[in-house]
Formats: sequence, structure tokens, C-alpha cells
Amino acid sequence: MGESLMLGDRLRVARKTRGLSAAQLAQRVAVSASQIQKLESGVRRATPSLILALARALRFGPEVLTGQPYYGDPEAEDGVHAVIPELRRTLLCFDTPDELEIRPRALPVLASEVDQIAALRRDARYVPMGPLLPPVITELTHVALGTRGVEQQQAFWHLARAYRAVNSLAHKMGHHDLGNTALERVRWAADRSGDPLMQVTAGFLVAGSMLRQGATETARRKLKGLRGELERLQPERSYTDDALAVDGALLLKLAVVDSRENNPEGAEEFLREAEQVASMADNRDSLAYEMSFGPTNIRIHAVHALIDTGDSEQALARLAEWGQGGAPWVPPASTVGERSSHHHIDVASARLVEGDRGGAFAELKQARKIAPSHTRFHPSVRETLGSLLRMDTHPSTELSVFGAWAGVA
Repeated sequence: MGESLMLGDRLRVARKTRGLSAAQLAQRVAVSASQIQKLESGVRRATPSLILALARALRFGPEVLTGQPYYGDPEAEDGVHAVIPELRRTLLCFDTPDELEIRPRALPVLASEVDQIAALRRDARYVPMGPLLPPVITELTHVALGTRGVEQQQAFWHLARAYRAVNSLAHKMGHHDLGNTALERVRWAADRSGDPLMQVTAGFLVAGSMLRQGATETARRKLKGLRGELERLQPERSYTDDALAVDGALLLKLAVVDSRENNPEGAEEFLREAEQVASMADNRDSLAYEMSFGPTNIRIHAVHALIDTGDSEQALARLAEWGQGGAPWVPPASTVGERSSHHHIDVASARLVEGDRGGAFAELKQARKIAPSHTRFHPSVRETLGSLLRMDTHPSTELSVFGAWAGVA
């Protein structure tokens, strides 16, 4: 294991920093003192909702417990954080962009580059995506601020998509302050795009950030308000396919809100409603507004909700039920990499909880195959790997090498 700190180690340091005993912290988050001790020793793993509750009780941000952003050997190899300073500067100067030596490229060319960036984002290919962002944002901003009418609105529309990619990169790499700044820029651009669905999408992203910071009730109000806005935009629920995809994404996020609050019945209800919305769109997986909404993502969220509420056994049973030929269900190969890898990371933690160490490692290997950067820098991956290495007196060479690759061993 080397000197790599795990969540339990950071929890112990944070608790002592606040001068709390295990029993006092346990009382604040309504768990037993023995559960806190098991978390600190690494015997027990924390769900996302428990991590948020612990961070709130300790008056720290959740990143203090997860340890993000991660540096060390993985960062030295990937260099994925290297673009962060330039992105900070670009976002700070959002309405007074750097002067260009030549005129910005034509809007269709810039739009095509944003399409490429969006595809890289969906597949969690952050290393090639990062360097593309500052220059295209700067050029798009010049077009947006220097034109009028439809061209200006289109420039702002694509600018909102580029800022969304910054938010995703920053969030996944643990730079949450930059991620929140990027969200403000998404809203700024969306408000000028002339597209109400892009404005709803911006609100959806903000609600996701609220949820990650533990503001579940605020996130719920935000999401329900956005659904009301959609109803006003689409009279008599005669939704376009794009609006159905956005509405479905809002429902899936509401399911996550309920699972974070340990309300599996509420989560299940939102998932059923999402299935109804998907059926209205002929049960096709859609990438409208980059929401990845459809039957596949509904299943991914259903499993996530069960794992989030601590029902790993039922989550794995559901996968077995959906599977074919004795193999558990997995997202189709056409599923975007960020969603698919996230699913395998979730299932790895569930298999570990249920005592299937080999299955847990197999899920992590599949996540890495699909989206290496996403897997390498994901907090849950590090916790699962740390547990696997800790449990195994003589870990295999393959597991040890994987741990070193992720910065754990």
C-alpha cells in the first residue's frame, strides 16, 4: 500500500483536526461509533451520501475526505491537470477575452471543433480534450461579442457547450471551484443563446453541482422548477424529442437526489416516470443536449440508486435479472464512455461489499478499458482498489500494477 492515504485515513485526520471523538462524530451523522471506526480502519466503505454527511458534520468540503485533486505518478504520466491554470485564466476573462493575432475562425469551423470536444467529453477522454478548450473558447467569445442576431446566438450556444466540457473536466479531476465557475459561464452563455432548452440544461448542471455539495433539498427544488419551466415551454406536454431527453435527464437526477437522501421508494418512482418519458421517445438512447437519456441510462441510474442507498445485493440481482446467457447486464458498446465506465465503477464497489473481490477487480479493469482517465482519477476507484490491496496479504502482480497506475499502491 505504501504511503497512499485512503478515505479512512483522511477522515481520522479531519476528525482530530476538529477535536471530535469517533463517538461525537457518529452522533452528528446518526451512525454508530463502531461504524466510524470501521470507516477509519478501511474495513467499511462510505457511500457518497455518507461522505457528504461526514464532510458537512466536520465543516469541510467533501474533497478533503476524497483527497481530490490527485497528483503524483498518474498526473505525471497523463498531465491532465496541466491545462487547469490556463482554463482558470480563460474563465476569469470570459467577457474580455485575449486579443487574437488573426481573425477568429468561421463559426461553422468552431462549431465542428466543439462537436469534437463534446464527443471527447462524453467518452471521458480528458487528456486530448483539455488543450482544445482555451483557444476555442477564446475564439467563440470573440465571435459572440462581435456579432449580432442569429450568428451571435449560435456562438453563445456553442460557447455554453464548451464551458460544459470545462465543468466536466474540472469536476472529474477534483477542481470543484473551477467546475462551479464553469457552470456560471454555462449559464451566462445559455442565457444569450436564444434557446430555452439550453437554459434548462444549464440549470440541470447547476443542480448536479448542488447535489455533489450535499445541498440535496435545494437541488430537488431546482430540478422540479426546471421541469415546470419545460412544461411552460412545451404546451400540453407535446414535447419534442429534444425536450423529452432533457425532461428525462431531470427525472434521473431527481432519482439520484432521493437515493442520496436514502429514499429508495422515491428514487424508484422517478425512475418509473423516466421510463414513461423514454417510451414517449420510442425507447431510443438519445444524445440530445448531451444528456445520454434513454433505456440504457435509466438502467445505469437504477443500479446506481440501489448502490447509493446501500442495497448492493439488490443492485447485483437486478443486473443478473437483466442479463442474458448467465452473464450480468452491461451497457451496450455504443454507450458513451463516461456513463459506461461510471457504471462499472459503481458495480465494482457493490461487488466488493458483497465479498466478490475478483468481480470487483474485473469491473475496475473494464472501466479502465472504456475510459482510462475517468477511472484513474475517480475517488471510488481509489477506495475500491485500496480495500482490495488491504484485504489481500499477497496481492497479484496485476492488482499491484493496477494500484500503482491509479496512484494507490
